[in-house]
Amino acid sequence: MNKIFKYGFIVFVLIWGFSSIEIKAQTVTINSGWQFVLGEKTSENHKIVNIPHTWNKDDAFDDEKGYHRGIGWYKKQLFFSKKQKDLIHYLHFKGANQETDVYVNGHHVGNHKGGYTAFNFNISEWVNYGSYNLIEVKVDNSPNKNIPPLDADFTFYGGIYRDVQLISKPKQHISLSDFASDGFYVDYYHVSEEKAGVEIKILVNNFEDKPINTRIKVTILDAENKPVFDKKLNLKNSAKASEAINIKFSELYNPKLWSPASPYLYKLHLQLLDEKETVLDERHQNIAFRWVSVDADKGFFLNDKPIKLIGVNRHQDYENYGNAVPIELQKKDIHLIKKMRANVLRNAHYPQSRELYDLCDKLGILVWTEIPIVNKVTDTKDFFEVCHTMQKEHIKQYYNHPSVVMFGYMNEIYLRLAFDNKSSEIEKENQKKSAYKLATQLEELTRKLAPNHITVMAGHLNELYNETGIADLPMLFGWNLYFGWYDKDIPDLGIFLDEQHKKHPKRSLLLSEYGPGADIRIFTKTPKKFDFSVEYQAKLHQSYYQQITDRAYMTGMTAWNFTDFGSEFRGDAIPHVNQKGLLLYNREPKEIYHWYKAVLNNEKPFAHIAISYLDKLTLFGNNTYPIQLYANQNTAEIYLNNEKLTAVSFKNGVANLQIPFKNGLNTIKLISDMVSDEKTINVLKINSLDFESFSRFGINIGSHFYFKDKTHQITFVPDQPYKKGLFGYVNGESYQLNKDKHQGIPYNIRNTNSDPLFQTMLEGCTNYKLDIPKGHYKVTLFFVEPKIKPSENIYNLKNDNQISNNDKPQRIFDVFLNKTCIQSHFNLAEQFPEKYGIQKETLVKVKDNEGLTITLKPIEGKPVISGILIEKMN
Repeated sequence: MNKIFKYGFIVFVLIWGFSSIEIKAQTVTINSGWQFVLGEKTSENHKIVNIPHTWNKDDAFDDEKGYHRGIGWYKKQLFFSKKQKDLIHYLHFKGANQETDVYVNGHHVGNHKGGYTAFNFNISEWVNYGSYNLIEVKVDNSPNKNIPPLDADFTFYGGIYRDVQLISKPKQHISLSDFASDGFYVDYYHVSEEKAGVEIKILVNNFEDKPINTRIKVTILDAENKPVFDKKLNLKNSAKASEAINIKFSELYNPKLWSPASPYLYKLHLQLLDEKETVLDERHQNIAFRWVSVDADKGFFLNDKPIKLIGVNRHQDYENYGNAVPIELQKKDIHLIKKMRANVLRNAHYPQSRELYDLCDKLGILVWTEIPIVNKVTDTKDFFEVCHTMQKEHIKQYYNHPSVVMFGYMNEIYLRLAFDNKSSEIEKENQKKSAYKLATQLEELTRKLAPNHITVMAGHLNELYNETGIADLPMLFGWNLYFGWYDKDIPDLGIFLDEQHKKHPKRSLLLSEYGPGADIRIFTKTPKKFDFSVEYQAKLHQSYYQQITDRAYMTGMTAWNFTDFGSEFRGDAIPHVNQKGLLLYNREPKEIYHWYKAVLNNEKPFAHIAISYLDKLTLFGNNTYPIQLYANQNTAEIYLNNEKLTAVSFKNGVANLQIPFKNGLNTIKLISDMVSDEKTINVLKINSLDFESFSRFGINIGSHFYFKDKTHQITFVPDQPYKKGLFGYVNGESYQLNKDKHQGIPYNIRNTNSDPLFQTMLEGCTNYKLDIPKGHYKVTLFFVEPKIKPSENIYNLKNDNQISNNDKPQRIFDVFLNKTCIQSHFNLAEQFPEKYGIQKETLVKVKDNEGLTITLKPIEGKPVISGILIEKMN
């Protein structure tokens, strides 16, 4: 009887509940089960995908030039019950790149231009209730001269790559129509250590045909959930109207201020109530009390205290995801940035997921956020209007975040102009004027819509920014500078900045980008400009940090970039990837990330031995190898294989040390008073090529760096002139497309993942010797044709020696191993018209005292060779 009564009661409650329920505000994420087709929607080649989604996660990284820039169609059926008829329904897109058209049951309900801000469409008019409704979304990432970005050093992935939501609201609700903002804006009419005043503007929509009485309830709580303010306001909402309500609170005395060291947050709750006190709609937002300013001589100030901004830039894409990255993976980025002890983040070059700004609020990271007007502008009314709308969306959607202290609107806007060899002088002048005109308008708009924030812009190394006066428009101007990489040498950074400060003493400056590319597979004793070695990355970053912190007038620096990121046209050591990150594309930290943790961390002891990339290092004779140790300590003792090696002192967070590794496993320990670290690596130490303690040996011919190759499971050693008992070239010279840089040829090598092995080479080498003992060997030679069509990558080289499209390289030679010809009339350009990495493998018998000589006999032009791998067969 008890069970019968219990179950009967449950059924009664459920029936009663369903019969009396009144559907109120709902937000439902509708990411799952979309039908997708690339190209025309009439195609039958559709597949089922989940949002976030991009169609470029693979083709932007293959060997084929370019990636799909065009249309993709998404469609989905949504059921709307008859009980939902009295609600207002919105489709909310957090991000779709880059032009989006939305259809409901065949009706076009809206168009949105721009790939990085959210947008809403009210679809209520076209919904059929009591049935399924067809939602179709057309997304187009085709190049469009009226939608920025027009050109940039990152991949413009297409697709719906952030969440899609169905938002249903009662006919009276806090507005979703003001550029897809939250419908309210928090301002601070006064903030100091003594007191702070808050005022809030709230937009309320009424979709009824008659006036409706409602009530706004606003509550502010502290971090302990204790009420600070509580206010109610009666409203009379006009029919079919949107109205703004302003609420100003009395001042709060002794507010707890927000800062990176202490990110104290208050909580704002907004509720819209009907006359029966039923909640119609509500919003929640973390708010904080803080104020910022810049001084041209003294730098950046937060809450009237100087703070040197040290942080990173961030792109949103991720290895194997493109830009369609699960939000939890993206949040890990923000935690890693905070763990590094950075205090500023520049979201480049577009607004990123709102959830990340929430996290910056909570963790205490100052944010520079900007819209994607990059490299150039189009002087049309449509382009200007899209830019204005983008900035309005940007400011209104991100305005309430306490972490957002800087709103930007342009990056390197004269970059393309600086490399323009085709336009007339009149056309170039017009380009300058149109960019300045747009910048003036956006600066005025930003100052109007975002008071209590700092306006920002970034430029590249060119006098155009000074000549046009565009650098004086924003409150803070960022220089993107790559001295020691693209330009001059590392110490020239400070020289340039001092000159700029002297010439423009009223201009506040920030180093908004800097950094070299680095591949953890590449390391060397002799780091050089553009060699992509981890050692050169450390050298540049450590010097830049010292140069910036030595200059009080510099507001700070943001490293380019937090992680490696996709840039399809690049041909760096890893093609299609910009490798300037402090972390790899998969978020594995490079050693330089740990150095920043050492130099920025004042809260707890830290130490790190930077040798993870050295495993499988080969050393000859009694050679040592230089390593770096990172710590926020003054001194430490170093042990090698449990024996004390030496004591070191740390300066600028680093100590340099030559290590006399032994053959086999080596353990290094760092011990200070407060912290310790220990690392073990495997080292091959040899005196000759006797093939007794090893069976395979590889040489990165024409290069000064080691290359750890996963494909061949070996670390190729640097090249050298011939040394008796070892190896080396008898003649020839290292091939370099640009003599000021040491990468070799910065292009994608097809048919391989071992690009750095092929990108460096010897040219004109006719004899290469290896003093190996008698026996049978498998010998693999590596070749590539270095002369190719010029790259359009203006970020990579300033080179007058590139080959024109009409030039056809003629390089023909025979290849001999000792006296045996293994390849006759080898013509790389003819046989392999694409930029393929070629491997020639053969078996060789070496006789007593003969060794191995590679002979490249020229027939026409100079022979080239990139590498050799030898394996003992018995």
